[in-house]
Amino acid sequence: MQHTGPKTRYRSVFISDLHLGTRGCRSDFLIDFLRRTDCDHLYLVGDVVDGWRLKKSWYWHDEFDTVVRMILDKAEAGTRVTYIPGNHDEVFRQWLGLEVAGVKLVREAVHEAADGRKYLIIHGDEFDGVIRYAKFLALLGDWAYDWALVFNRVFNNVRRRFGYPYWSLSQWLKRQVKEAVKTIDRFEAALANEARRRGLDGVVCGHIHHAEMREVNGVMYMNDGDWVESCTALVEDANGQFRLIDWAAENRLSMWRNPVAVTEPVPA
Repeated sequence: MQHTGPKTRYRSVFISDLHLGTRGCRSDFLIDFLRRTDCDHLYLVGDVVDGWRLKKSWYWHDEFDTVVRMILDKAEAGTRVTYIPGNHDEVFRQWLGLEVAGVKLVREAVHEAADGRKYLIIHGDEFDGVIRYAKFLALLGDWAYDWALVFNRVFNNVRRRFGYPYWSLSQWLKRQVKEAVKTIDRFEAALANEARRRGLDGVVCGHIHHAEMREVNGVMYMNDGDWVESCTALVEDANGQFRLIDWAAENRLSMWRNPVAVTEPVPA
């Protein structure tokens, strides 16, 4: 879907968990979002490229190149781009402190909003007990998650034939599992407590693919979601006010009827 109208400008945009290199990445929605928005500061809050998946089997198509090129074009045009690698793209953590093509790589950052409030910007895998203490379980979960996304794709193809819009089955299933809900709650509390410990007003993170914006233990917890299931971004306006944008929900009908063409090569 091509958009030629005016762009919406924000002071800051936060996106994470793009998972370029996987079939689950909704690069069509992401390209549309990047094309239709501008900002002074763009934060890439981890898992931009899925190194885990690419190690197993190479999968890359032209839309992923388009996403990378659009981000670099924004940096060249003056947008301050900060990249905080996550656990799936941890290979880039060896380049922390460098600036590549206008993109600054850091372990974490502190963002000062327009109203003076300060927020910790971090991917969040450091506060995930499975990632920290049992990485093999995380890899097993990654395998199961991939299969859930495959089933989700088939499920939505059937919905499309019957004229129904896109709907994330995997997100719905996650919300039904009590242990998953408890894990999300523990994750949110851990991140909020870390921000409070540092004397900050809140935290912005990704990692768990669950967009959220609420007060936790006296500080603001904000998770920008992902571009695999929910297709969400966190944005800050000129007054320092934050809100979550559900790009899939706002553009579901038009994107579903006019999907961006995708060429999917057979993995090597």
